[in-house]
Amino acid sequence: MKKLLSALLAGALAVSLAACGASASVSESTAPADSGEAAASTAETGSDLSGTTIKVAASPTPHAEILKVAKDILAEQGITLEIIEFSDYVQPNMVTESGEVDANYFQHQPYLDSFNEENGTHLVSVGAIHYEPLGIYPGKSQDLEEITDGAVIAVPNDTTNEARALQLLAAEGIITIREDAGLTATINDIVENPHNVQVEELEAAQLPRTLADVDYAVMNGNYALEAGFSVKDDALATEDAASEAAQTYGNVLVVAEGNEDSAAVQALLAALKSDEVKSFIETTYNGAVLPLF
Repeated sequence: MKKLLSALLAGALAVSLAACGASASVSESTAPADSGEAAASTAETGSDLSGTTIKVAASPTPHAEILKVAKDILAEQGITLEIIEFSDYVQPNMVTESGEVDANYFQHQPYLDSFNEENGTHLVSVGAIHYEPLGIYPGKSQDLEEITDGAVIAVPNDTTNEARALQLLAAEGIITIREDAGLTATINDIVENPHNVQVEELEAAQLPRTLADVDYAVMNGNYALEAGFSVKDDALATEDAASEAAQTYGNVLVVAEGNEDSAAVQALLAALKSDEVKSFIETTYNGAVLPLF
């Protein structure tokens, strides 16, 4: 396993690190009722965990950055947090499933559900940590109000984020989606397209690099951040905080099924839901990342 993890790390580091998200419902059976309960759990188990190492796979931004704040909190309890960065959305789940890492932090619940179904994995959320509003960013065109006929709009090509992107375009009046499509919408659910826009489906991490070639791109908050964009200053439109997407796409801490209640996982969850982490998120990301606790 060590060889496999080393190989995966080498592959991840060989790629330019560009690392999905907003509110997901978390089952009461897999998460403490609130951060206070989690903190109490950590206090009770902290002495028992001294000398423990917890390995977490994460996207570089903002997940690994947030984890670094939790790392300092855990260090005070004698717990070492090892953060392993990946630039894709597949390997973090695979190494969590295999047990090479204890947890991962990079995805929202719908993506996790889809991944489990498509790959036969058994991964579960233990808590929602933050939300990243999806935004429409300008490329060759700078104004949504004067969108040109035939404009090309790039969107993420993974199942859940594509539906989310299409719903944002629909909310802006650019297209109309079949009423019952919801968060499973695909380009086949577009029923009205008055501007004859061309929706180009691309891998999420590639979207920032396509802006020079398309009119607009609908990007995940983490990728926009890594590319130097400000959600507040650069996005032409973002998901509304009261939208269905905002109530669904919380980025969650994920473990292999059966490990949800382990003392180490609960200590990590408590650190991630601490006041220190909340303050860090609120002061660092200028609205691009929002705490869910």
